[in-house]
Formats: sequence, structure tokens, C-alpha cells
Amino acid sequence: MNIPRSLRLLLRLSLMVALVHIVFGAFVRISGSGMGCGDHWPRCAGAWFPPLDQPTLVIEWTHRLLALVLITAITITAVAAWRARAVEGVGTKGGVLKPALIALALVITTAFFGAITVWVGNTPAATVGHWILAASLLATLVTALVRAGDFRGSVAGSGTAKLFRGSAAAMGLTLAVLILGGLTAKVPSANAVCPDFPLCPMVGLTQVIAKLVYIQMAHRVLAFLLFFHLFGLTMSSRKIKTAPAVVSAVRMAFALAVLQVLVAGAMVGMHFPPAARSLHQMVGVVLWIQVVIMTLLARRSAPAEAAVPPSIAVLVARGGGA
Repeated sequence: MNIPRSLRLLLRLSLMVALVHIVFGAFVRISGSGMGCGDHWPRCAGAWFPPLDQPTLVIEWTHRLLALVLITAITITAVAAWRARAVEGVGTKGGVLKPALIALALVITTAFFGAITVWVGNTPAATVGHWILAASLLATLVTALVRAGDFRGSVAGSGTAKLFRGSAAAMGLTLAVLILGGLTAKVPSANAVCPDFPLCPMVGLTQVIAKLVYIQMAHRVLAFLLFFHLFGLTMSSRKIKTAPAVVSAVRMAFALAVLQVLVAGAMVGMHFPPAARSLHQMVGVVLWIQVVIMTLLARRSAPAEAAVPPSIAVLVARGGGA
């Protein structure tokens, strides 16, 4: 590919900043700092540079500062991609220009949705919406990088439509687990209502506690469905003559799923300390990125007629296409 090295570096930088931002956003939720700046936006506590005398204010203000850095990075990246649009692999079909521009639209939308989240009092529904937009932004940046040849995106080989559909289903499951994980972290006491792992006692619960248990158990059930689905993909990929990059991506996704289960068990065993909860969310985000990479690589190596499951976002499902 003839993609300028500077553009490739900008895409990598944007993804790194986006990853740090979304992981720190999870820490904002876990620490209860979502309203650390009050109901002011974009200012914090009524000032651009408020007195950093409260932990929740410092955490939320840092999160907003990271958002500004992310918007700046993606804006510069989109401008660079537009200026290089005549280069093959940038403005041509299947190039990085389209996802770069979509990433710019997404990061601006996410920022304004963050303002709405603050104005409505940081409700669980608004927080989940903000989380979905952030996850979509990560997927879009990964799409651009795979198109640029990163993550072994220049994969060649004879894959199968079945492997691609399985990977796409894993992506849908991962997003659902992330959404429920964000909801579990946000709804008061929803994270700690299940003191056991992997099961959760359901006897003698009040109606309020039972509702919280349902949120937690839905998260766990989908997480284990994802775990066994990735295990099945790992086993089946060993029998398919496809590109080694795809097989490696599937194995890495399953390894991260194993790590996530271990972290979850340790987190419950230690009674949900904030550090373990933050690690759990961070591994979940990295798993999301890896599953998106896996799906895109499987798409690129699959037959051209491979059908895209209707439940999967069009951009990401088609992002690996030529």
C-alpha cells in the first residue's frame, strides 16, 4: 500500500488515545465521578480550569481533557486522510478515508452526547448510549487501521463464510456484554449483588435486589456465551485452511476471553475493589478491539459472497472489504 507513513502513525495515535479515553471513562463510572463537574458542560464547576480540590472533580475534568485530546487527534487524522485522498489505499474504494471521516463524525457526536449525559444527570440510559458511541468509535478506528494494513490487514488466503459469520456473531455478543457491563457498573449496587462466581444466589431476595441480580446475571450469561463461542471458533479455525493471521486473531480473542473470566472471578473473590473493576473493564475493551480485528480479517479472507449478519453494524462488517 502507498498510504503515507504520517497518516498511518496518526491513525495509530488516534486509536491509542481513544483506548485510553474509554478505559478512563470506565474509571469515571466506577469511581462515581460522572457528575464531578456538576451540571456544567463544557466548563467544569463553572470554570475552564476549576480548582482541583476534589477527587471526583479531578477525575471528570481529566476525562474531559482526554476527550479534547482525542477530538484533536482524530480531526488532524481526518484532515490528513482528506489531503491524501488521491493516494491509492486512502481515497480509493476500501481505503482509510471513509472510516477516518466517520471517526470524526463519531467523536464529535460522542462529545455532544457526553454533554447530554451530564445535563440529564448522568442516568444509566444516557451512560449506556455514550458507551455504545465510544465502542463504535474504537471499531471505526480499527477498521481504518486494518484497511491501512495494520494488524496484518493485508491478509491473503482462502477463508470461509462460516468463519466470518461466526466472527461477526462474536462481535455482536461482545458489544452486548460491554453494554451490560457498563450498565452493571453504572446502576448503584448492581455490581456487588452477586457475591459468588460464576453463579448468583436467587433465594430470599427483595424485589429491588432481584432486579439488580437480573442485570448482573444477564451480563454473566452473555459473557459465558461469548467465551464458549470463541472457544468453538478457536477449535474450528484449526480445521480451516485460512490465512494464519485470521487463526492468530481468533486465538488471541479467546485468550483475552480466558483472561477476562479469570479477572472477573478474582474481582468477585476480592469483593469488587475499584482496581479490579477497572482492570475488568479494560480487558473487556481490549477484547472488543481484538474481536473487531478478528472479524475484519475473517471478512477479508472470506469469499466475496459471504453474507453479513443483519445484527452487525454495516461499517464494521464491511470494513475489511477491498
